[in-house]
Amino acid sequence: MAGHSKWANTRHRKGRQDAKRGKLFAKLIRAVEAAARQGGTDPDGNATLFNAIQKAKDASVPRDNIERAIARGGGGVDGVDYEEIWYEGYAAGGVALYVQILTDNRNRAAADVRATFNRLGGSLGEPGSVGYLFEQKGLIIAAGDEDTVMLAALEGGAEDVAPAGELWEILCAPGDLGTVRASLETAEVTIEDADVTQYPSTSVVLDEPNARKVLRLVEALEDLDDVQEVFANFDLPDDVLEAVG
Repeated sequence: MAGHSKWANTRHRKGRQDAKRGKLFAKLIRAVEAAARQGGTDPDGNATLFNAIQKAKDASVPRDNIERAIARGGGGVDGVDYEEIWYEGYAAGGVALYVQILTDNRNRAAADVRATFNRLGGSLGEPGSVGYLFEQKGLIIAAGDEDTVMLAALEGGAEDVAPAGELWEILCAPGDLGTVRASLETAEVTIEDADVTQYPSTSVVLDEPNARKVLRLVEALEDLDDVQEVFANFDLPDDVLEAVG
C-alpha cells in the first residue's frame, strides 16, 4: 500500500472519529476492558492491554476511565464479557474489508454488519475469504528527519521504514510496538499515530466513483457500536483523495 495515500486515508477516518468523541471513547474503553479480561490486568505482561491503554491515552481518554475499564476487565467490578468476532467481505472495486467486532450480543452485531454491507453495495464473505490478505503488524506513523527516524526505529526493532509523503511509516511485530515507539520517543521523533493493525499484503487503487462507495461503506461500518476497527486494502491516489476529501 502506498504510504502517502495510506496515511491520508487514516487521517480521513480518524478525523470523522474525532468529531464523534463520545463514540470513539466508548470503543477505546471497550478494547481496554476486553484486553484486561482476556490477558490479565498487568500491561507489562499483556501486550494487547498495553497497546489498548496507549491508544486510549493518545486519544485523551481520561485516566480514571481507563483504570475503571481495567478493573472491570479484571473482575474488580461488574463488567461485560465481550466477544471478539471478525467479519470479512468486499466493497466496490474488489476492495477487501476485514471488520473487527467486540460485542456482548453476537446476533445484534451480525444483523447490523450484514444490513450495512447490503445497504451500501458490499458483500459479506465466508470466514477466510479475505483474512489471508492481512497480517497483524505494529504500525507507527512518525515525523522527523530520515537518519534520526531510521536509526531509532531499527534500534527499537522495527522491520521496515518507508516514506509516507512528509511522514514515515514504520512496521514492526505487534509485540514490539511499545519498544519501537519508546526508541523513537527517546530520539525525540514525533509520533503521529501508533497502533496494532491488520496490514494488507496487496492494495486496490480506486477511481473516484468507487472511492466514494468504499468510503461510505467503511464509515457506516465504523459508526456501528459493536465495530472496533475496519481494515481495508484500498489506496487512493492524491487526485482521487482530493476529489472525495
